[in-house]
Amino acid sequence: MKKPVIFTGSAVAIITPFTDEGTNYQKLAELIEFQIKEGTDAIVICGTTGEASTMYDDEHKAAIKFAVEKVNGRVPVIAGTGSNHTVHAIELSQYAEKVGADAILSVTPYYNKTTQKGLIEHFKAIANSIKIPVILYNVPSRTNLNIAPETVKALSQIENIVAIKECNLSQVGDIINLCGDDITVYSGEDGSIVPFLSMGAKGVISAMANVIPKDTHDIVAKYLAGDIEGSRKLQLKALDLVKALFCEVSPIPTKAAMNLMGMNVGSCRLPLVDMSDKNLEYLKNELKKYGLLS
Repeated sequence: MKKPVIFTGSAVAIITPFTDEGTNYQKLAELIEFQIKEGTDAIVICGTTGEASTMYDDEHKAAIKFAVEKVNGRVPVIAGTGSNHTVHAIELSQYAEKVGADAILSVTPYYNKTTQKGLIEHFKAIANSIKIPVILYNVPSRTNLNIAPETVKALSQIENIVAIKECNLSQVGDIINLCGDDITVYSGEDGSIVPFLSMGAKGVISAMANVIPKDTHDIVAKYLAGDIEGSRKLQLKALDLVKALFCEVSPIPTKAAMNLMGMNVGSCRLPLVDMSDKNLEYLKNELKKYGLLS
């Protein structure tokens, strides 16, 4: 028997605020409270937007534990625990389960990559090592590896593999046709939330929710409540902002936007660098157009 949907709506792929000494937990606490106040439906900690790939294991684990304790059951906490080393992914996933995460988000192996058979074995090993739900994460633009719909179907037969964060709109229909209720689809593309929902997705795991959490939540909530036009208008309103938030490698513009808005979240870690002056000006203009800067 499959477990219920982990969340419906908008999950923020929350940034990790850094100082020269490490994670700024006081700021992370503020961001979590801001997200919950604004209606965000789940918190994804240590995902791509959280720069997990530049975190030491001890601070990665500490951030997961902190988020679980700070959220304290108010919304689901989903821990990013993916790795291109299966044993490492298992270790992180088991830790996330131990400290109370509600689910894990597991990205496809990158750089070493694998075959579709390898994907099945990789995710199966991770899922079998824990009891909490697993959300697959398919982002070929970053990993150069796609999870084929037929592979998602095979993985959906594993009891605790219950969802996928999908960035490839062209295969969402095939996934839903093949898997039915065995897999929940979440959009991984902020500019295409409504198209994903129209194909049967139940929400979004969002970078832009760091900046506009209420509107991101409302795009999904309105659509699922039958207010398609209201949802569509919010999606269209956000499009230019989304383009600005992804004009350089994410989360560089997201953190820059938050700093411009007075959130003081710090910079990204190398190899990510500050925005170019030209793109920073472009971002400022889009934030002003949206009403986020005076």
